Amino acid sequence: MPKADINKAGWEQSEFPILCETCLGDNPFVRMSKQEFGRACGTCARPFTVFRWNPGTGMRFKTTVICQTCAKIKNVCQTCLLDLVYGLPTQVRDTALGIESEAPTSEINREYYAQNMETKLEGSKSLLDVDKSAGAGKEMLKQLARTDPYYKRNRPHLCSFFAKGECNRGDACPYRHEMPVENELSKQNIVDRYHGRNDPVAKKIMSAHAATMGLQPPEDLNITSLFLTSLSATSTEESIRTRVLKSLPAVQPSQLKSVVHVAKTRCAFVNWKDRATAELAAQAWANGLEIDGETINVRWGRSKGAPGAKAPKAGPSVVVSAS
Repeated sequence: MPKADINKAGWEQSEFPILCETCLGDNPFVRMSKQEFGRACGTCARPFTVFRWNPGTGMRFKTTVICQTCAKIKNVCQTCLLDLVYGLPTQVRDTALGIESEAPTSEINREYYAQNMETKLEGSKSLLDVDKSAGAGKEMLKQLARTDPYYKRNRPHLCSFFAKGECNRGDACPYRHEMPVENELSKQNIVDRYHGRNDPVAKKIMSAHAATMGLQPPEDLNITSLFLTSLSATSTEESIRTRVLKSLPAVQPSQLKSVVHVAKTRCAFVNWKDRATAELAAQAWANGLEIDGETINVRWGRSKGAPGAKAPKAGPSVVVSAS
C-alpha cells in the first residue's frame, strides 16, 4: 500500500447505498452523486462513501449519514436509520425481539469495533441475534410495520426565515412555510436513534400500541407491578425471572425487585423498582410473552388499596399487585 494511503486503512468504499424504499423515492430513475470518504460515519466516525440524491419532485435532497458496516450491523437504512424489514425505529424492533446491542456507544473503540464487524459481515446481510422465542414480539412488529412507503418523510425542512417572519420568496422558497413545533419528537439525534435508546419516536409508537392492547399505564404512579397469567405448569420462579430479564436486555437485573410465582393458579407478579422500567416491560410484552413454551397474558397490577385487590383464583382479567 502506498504511503499516501496508510491513513485510509479501514475506511469504507462502496458502489451503492443501503436504502429503504421511502428514502430512495418514487422516481424509478434516480441520479446520485458519490463522494468517496465524504464525511465521518455518524456512529463509528470512520470516513465512508457518501451518496446524495433527490427522491422526487418537491422533495429535499437526501444523503447517507452512516457507513454500510454500521447499517448492516443493525440492519437499517443508511439515511433514516429505520429497520429495513419493518420500517420501524431500532428501539421498537430491539425491544420487541429482545435484541441486545453490542455496538459501543462511547467514542472509545468505535472505529476498531466497526472494522472488526466488517470482517464478520462478509457474506452475510446482518448479524442480529434474534431470540427464537420472541414469537409474540414478531407479531407485535407485524402489527406495527409500515407496509407502504411513507414519502411524506422526504418533504423539505422548515424555512427558518418564515419562522422569523422574514421570508419573502413565497412559493419560490424550497423550504416548507410552517411554524416549527417544539416537543420531544423534535429533539432527536443520530446516535440515540441508531443504538435504540431514548428515541422519542419509538417511545410514542410503543406507548400507543401498549394502550391499544389494554396496557395503558395506570394513573397511580406507585404501581410498578405486572401480572402474568396462563403460565405453563412447568414454570418456576427462576424460569420466569430468567425469561423476563432475557426479554429486556436493555434493563439491568438490579431493576427487577421481585418475582412472585403462584403455582396453584399458574400466575405470577413481576415487581419492578421504578415506574419507567415497568412501562418499558409493558410495552415490550404488549402482545404477550413466551415463557416455557406458553404465550402468557400480561396486565398491569393494582394498588394495594384498590377495590377488589385480592389474590386471584384464575383468569387473565384479574390483576393484583404483590409489591
